[in-house]
Amino acid sequence: MRARHALPALVAVVALLLSGCADNSKPAAGGSSTGSTASEVKKDDVAAALLPAKVAKAGKLVIGTSPNYAPNEFKDNAGKPVGWAIEVGDAIAAKLGLKADYQIARFENIIPGIVGGKIDVGESSFTDTVVREKQVDFVNYYVAGIQWASATGKVVDPDNACGLKVAVQATTYQDTVEVPAKSAACVKAGKPAIKKISLDTQDAAANAVALGQADAFSADSPVTLYGISKLKGKLQTAGKTFEAAPYGMAVAKGSGTAKAVQAALQSMVDDGSYGKILNKWGVADGGIKQITINAAAKG
Repeated sequence: MRARHALPALVAVVALLLSGCADNSKPAAGGSSTGSTASEVKKDDVAAALLPAKVAKAGKLVIGTSPNYAPNEFKDNAGKPVGWAIEVGDAIAAKLGLKADYQIARFENIIPGIVGGKIDVGESSFTDTVVREKQVDFVNYYVAGIQWASATGKVVDPDNACGLKVAVQATTYQDTVEVPAKSAACVKAGKPAIKKISLDTQDAAANAVALGQADAFSADSPVTLYGISKLKGKLQTAGKTFEAAPYGMAVAKGSGTAKAVQAALQSMVDDGSYGKILNKWGVADGGIKQITINAAAKG
């Protein structure tokens, strides 16, 4: 869901959003970047048997991620990928009897890397869409909605944002679909278009609002609430969460990896390790009980 091109004016304050956690109902203080739950996960032989021979023989699961979308995936002070979704990735590898090998990449390069055979799994808060399913398969592991935020005390209605400046992270669903659609509706109604500000990272989008450079920003619900919690008192939610959609682990189409990852995740749901990770990071509201494949196409 993202790509980058940093704005120098925001760099000084981006560090404000580099650690912590979020809750889908309210900001929390729980999450941790240490002590991955994967160390407690036991291999599932049934899931591991579903792996393509090439992946099983390699002994590692190459996971492509773009870690700048806290609290889902981001970097700790040492530059290591952390976050609740990273822990889920660690646990999937453990369930399959493999070691997680994270490859940091630009978001827009992850799916091409999967198609080209260089990445086994793309874990970067991908929203499963019908368009993306034409290139890769998605193993669905979470449901997130869209949540807008505005400066504290400033009322912004996402359904009536014509003429406003709205910050988004570049190449996210909010950048490519949601905000453009809202803007087009404004123009069709004879109102001013939304002035979309596409930024390098979600941190930058949140800070643009805090600095008065945008009226609001739009992001996935756990990310927005995380930003609000970190920029203490400077931001507030704008409207309610809407357009709930599934996140998916992206894998090569028809490779067999999807079935293996699905089985590993379902095993995690069943043994409680999946729920333990979500609870640890305060994002349990978006958890699911049945792991599916390509949920977007199935409606």
